[in-house]
Amino acid sequence: MGTPATPAVDGAEPPAALTLPALVDGAELVGEFKNSGYREPPELVRLPNGQLVRLPPLLFLVAKALHEHRDLAGGDAAAALDRVAAAVSEEAGARLTGEQVVYLADRKLAPLGVTTYSDGTPAQSVKADPFLGLKFRVAVLPESFTWFVGGLFGWLFRPVVLIAMLAAFGAAETWLLTTRSMVDAITTAIMNPVSILLVMGLGVASCAFHEVGHATACRYGGVRPGVMGCGIYLVWPAFYTDITESYRLGRGGRLRTDLAGVYFNAIFVLGLTLAYLQTGFEPLLVAVLYVNLEMIQQLLPTLRFDGYYIMSDLIGIPDLFKYIGPILRRTLLRRPADARLDDLKRWPQIFVTVWVLTIIPVLLLQLGLIISQIPALAQKDWWMIRRLAAEASAGAGALELITSGLQIVLLVLPLAGVALILFGIARGLGRWAVRYVRGPQPQA
Repeated sequence: MGTPATPAVDGAEPPAALTLPALVDGAELVGEFKNSGYREPPELVRLPNGQLVRLPPLLFLVAKALHEHRDLAGGDAAAALDRVAAAVSEEAGARLTGEQVVYLADRKLAPLGVTTYSDGTPAQSVKADPFLGLKFRVAVLPESFTWFVGGLFGWLFRPVVLIAMLAAFGAAETWLLTTRSMVDAITTAIMNPVSILLVMGLGVASCAFHEVGHATACRYGGVRPGVMGCGIYLVWPAFYTDITESYRLGRGGRLRTDLAGVYFNAIFVLGLTLAYLQTGFEPLLVAVLYVNLEMIQQLLPTLRFDGYYIMSDLIGIPDLFKYIGPILRRTLLRRPADARLDDLKRWPQIFVTVWVLTIIPVLLLQLGLIISQIPALAQKDWWMIRRLAAEASAGAGALELITSGLQIVLLVLPLAGVALILFGIARGLGRWAVRYVRGPQPQA
């Protein structure tokens, strides 16, 4: 460093003053992503918005050194950058210059939202938009609440209690499914609007308790759960708990956090079973069936449910969906392996390849089955709307109208979901076709 600034050309903007890049306010250097499936374990940085950024070790060392030498900001920027470069060189075992620190900050770290630019420009605002991710998130309960509620139920993860709960759940499921008639219970519930609303309410309560399980597992593992809230998954309302901090844990802790929601659903089923034994109220059996379907859905690996994150944490790859394109290009188009695939260890690469080649046909099959049911769903929706209008004109009660309205909403949502999925697929294919026609773009 120490090279004099280039004089400004007539009519051109003068060169920006050189400053020491800084870690953005609120960012945190988390450290190594434990038990990862990458050949070179990445380092994690937590951005102020809670998003995690994975960095190669060298970039992490640069961000770390910039943060450790932040007291040099405001002085001689060239000398400060040389100090940072020397610190990184000593720790990385490779020679790095101040100019290279500037290059890495401006071209790699700042675009990711980790550091400011070398001219003092703030970092870009980075917002993740994962494929098939939860949209329109609204935080409802603060971190203080999730920490408190996690402490209330932490004892449920003690080994003796956990084994006892799972054994009791297995016994309850076996007894209910082999001795009780679900058909009779469903018929009874359908005939009573109050029963339908009760089952729906218990289903919502089970979803909320599911999220409490994730928060509790975080605290039990020694990390702080984030906010709880709700959002839209495709077109369906959904609860969520921010468990970003679970990436500080090893594979076992992450898997415990992923499975905790379904575990708490099992405890909820136990509660419903006990209530049924005390009352004999058959709609409670329908609620048990409803929660069981929730648990099966959560364990599916096709969408971003718990099953997807279980597989992701099992092999140590945070986002499996981003490998769909590289694997399909390599497998179907016989293109050379993408660098993102080369970064993976051998067995995670095989696992991800098998997952992609399995999940694509399954998703297409699911989508095809839903599309095939569109005429029947549309006909059913129209019939329900007409019946609701007729009941309203005939003076039906408020409960009957509310129940019918909820049923209509539940029937309309799949139609809207299919339309949204097809739109997303068409948009993605259109963008891919444009990139394919344009060909590789020259590097700047």
